[in-house]
Amino acid sequence: MTNPTKKTVAIIPSAGMGRRMGSRKKNYLALLDRPVLAHTLEAFEKAASVHSIVVVVQAGDEEFCRDGIVSKYGFKKVIAIIAGGAERQDSVQNGIKAAGSGFDIIAVHDGARPLVTAEIIERTIAAAIEDGAAIAAVPVKDTIKEASNGFVRRTVPRDALLSVQTPQAFSTDLLCKAFKKALEDNFTGTDESSLVERTGAPVRVVEGSYENMKITTPEDMAFAECVLSERPGAKR
Repeated sequence: MTNPTKKTVAIIPSAGMGRRMGSRKKNYLALLDRPVLAHTLEAFEKAASVHSIVVVVQAGDEEFCRDGIVSKYGFKKVIAIIAGGAERQDSVQNGIKAAGSGFDIIAVHDGARPLVTAEIIERTIAAAIEDGAAIAAVPVKDTIKEASNGFVRRTVPRDALLSVQTPQAFSTDLLCKAFKKALEDNFTGTDESSLVERTGAPVRVVEGSYENMKITTPEDMAFAECVLSERPGAKR
């Protein structure tokens, strides 16, 4: 059970260009009855362990996000909508700064993962409270090959391989330390866990979901529609 004395802020980076979707506005595309980003925010709005939310968007999209998503759908936990940076890492750091002080845990989740559930969010935050750092992940299903110049070099044993997702959650002190070290070392990671791992801190893995995929292609939108339409309370 999540510790009620610990305060958590969720940073939702949603400033990606979405080139493979043919639109930089993929998180604003309609997914059933509302935008992709609105589905993502709804899960965090429902998660009892999340106290506040900071949404990070493309510069110039702040007003649209505020009026067309946050206000329209009544998301009360959103305390700031801010512009992102050149890289995801910059966007998350902007979000952390905008959140301000007073939070024990910082959770980070891709705006383009609208199928996340409150249960996954709660599990990840509870693990971060207990161990300092936690990520949601699922075991790799496919056989993994390492290739070079168009030819297979070797088959990689998949027993210990994970497909890493978000949310990822960390104690505030640990994540800020990891960002500081990355800046000093001029290091850019693909996720927040990669920054924390460089500090030597252990990162706990919690059960994610194969449904909790990231919207990247038009096929992903079709899959997301199917999943959402089968969930309790979905409009038929």
